Amino acid sequence: MSDDEFRGLRRAADYQFGGGGGTALFAGADALDVTHTSSGRPRQVHATDGRIATYGDDGRFRLGLAGGSRLLDAFDGPRHRVVVGDESEPFIREGRNAFAKFVQSADSALRPGDEALVVHEDGYLLAVGRAELPGSGMDDFETGMAVKVRQGTAD
Repeated sequence: MSDDEFRGLRRAADYQFGGGGGTALFAGADALDVTHTSSGRPRQVHATDGRIATYGDDGRFRLGLAGGSRLLDAFDGPRHRVVVGDESEPFIREGRNAFAKFVQSADSALRPGDEALVVHEDGYLLAVGRAELPGSGMDDFETGMAVKVRQGTAD
């Protein structure tokens, strides 16, 4: 990966996830493997621990479990987190969606469409996905999908 490409990916991640997001996701740039589209755009970023992210056509990252784990380690709670308990843990690990009725707390800055880390109340990562409800109201809703899970840790 060229230095310019690396800087561009870090800048996009800092914009999407806040300051430090690019550093957290793309630490160890020498060990990262970036696949490209036929036009040369970065498409997927992989590391030895798995897929970090897919870089979408809209300029936003879709997190993989490795990327979610890196963000979880880099940022203090509740940043980017949706917290659930034991009742829904096995289902979310399997890649099923997180429903609002089971959300205990969430980052109030999450907006629908943002990448979210679904974590257990004990703090470990269960899944990564896309927020469907605003974080400020996730734990207030009794029905509806809170996070559209893309990948659970059992995958």
